[in-house]
Amino acid sequence: MSLGQHLLELRKRLFLAAAGIVVGGIIGWFLSDFVWDALREPIYTIIESQHRNAQINYPNITSAFDLKIKISFYVGLVVSSPMWLYQIFAFLTPGLSRKEKQYTFGFFFTAVPLFLAGCAAGWYVLPNIVNLLTGFAPEEDAALIVATDYLDFVLKLVLAVGIAFVLPVFIVLLNFAGVISAHSIIKSWRIAILVIILFTAIATPAADVVSMFMLAVPMVVLYFAAWGIAWLHDRRAAKRALAVEKEWAL
Repeated sequence: MSLGQHLLELRKRLFLAAAGIVVGGIIGWFLSDFVWDALREPIYTIIESQHRNAQINYPNITSAFDLKIKISFYVGLVVSSPMWLYQIFAFLTPGLSRKEKQYTFGFFFTAVPLFLAGCAAGWYVLPNIVNLLTGFAPEEDAALIVATDYLDFVLKLVLAVGIAFVLPVFIVLLNFAGVISAHSIIKSWRIAILVIILFTAIATPAADVVSMFMLAVPMVVLYFAAWGIAWLHDRRAAKRALAVEKEWAL
């Protein structure tokens, strides 16, 4: 394909991806109330556990509408993800070699479940974090929570943990590409564990040790799982290299 044909193909893929997001956003509009009810469930936990008045607030006239639009957009991104992810792969894969396609699809089908698992882990610890942070307020005071700030807080926590769960896949990908070895991965295990603990300490409140370890333990397990896969790959690569050397020697 010529450069002009590539640009036309890119425009076509972008248009289809954008159309998918728009349709997903329309679906998200009708699901936004259900999603918002689920997101603010930790607020009810505050009322029950701390016996205090806790309310979601909309500080100006357009706040509720802006919040609904934002939720619809994010739901639309998730709902339409098969559509726009397919368009990305459909544009990129024709220019990849067979081996590069294997790496790309292997990364994709591994990273997506891990990302969703990370988001689920972030969602699981969310009520504990919200309950802990609001617990620092005096008992005689009410917890007045701005709706948009609360939504941003939830999204940042869930997405940050989801992305963190995908990082071991990048380590394996770098190993398969020959950038790092399994020996280098296991040699840096102390630094990796320290970085994981620091990340989970930042993502969760310092006083919530339970939530921190609930996030840190699976991330450490994933790190060592990445090392195990890299070790197997390096071992097979070494055997293939040795076999080639023997053939050349003969």
